[in-house]
Amino acid sequence: MRDVVWRYVTRRQVLPWILQGSELGEHVLELGAGLGAATEELKRRAARVTSLEYDHAFAMRLGARVGGQNAAVIQGDAATLPFPDTTFSSAIAILMLHHLQASEQQDKTFAEVYRVLRPGGVFLAFEIPDGWFNRVIHTKSTFVPVQPASAFARLTAAGFSRVTVDSQRGGFRIRAFRA
Repeated sequence: MRDVVWRYVTRRQVLPWILQGSELGEHVLELGAGLGAATEELKRRAARVTSLEYDHAFAMRLGARVGGQNAAVIQGDAATLPFPDTTFSSAIAILMLHHLQASEQQDKTFAEVYRVLRPGGVFLAFEIPDGWFNRVIHTKSTFVPVQPASAFARLTAAGFSRVTVDSQRGGFRIRAFRA
């Protein structure tokens, strides 16, 4: 039931806000796909979607459900992406970055996303802020929050330009472009 609710919220609220003012292009890289809350909607918005998921069981389950004509699911690590340079027109990470083990892994992920994006490509992310509630709900999982105030410097260091961070109740959106 929780997965159905999250899929609905992602499709109707989170994705429209994240994507507002951005073009995905024809080949989207979805980082940290999990159970695929955003995958189906991304398939409707782009000609091809490649979803990367660290957890093998989640990747297998999602691949069985959505794999096919315009979608592929790969098990892998976002900090060492298994793709050639300039493969994707865009990349998106929804509630994934805080699950990486350390801020250094987040920075490696930013550099890897930059590497696999084509010039003009956009990286979009949605994250939750640091706070007692988000720490409590992550007591059984990794929680290394991305600080909105540091996002500009970290993404610029990875090579991105036109980095913006926008907040709304419950989370913030990062948008960065590969020049």
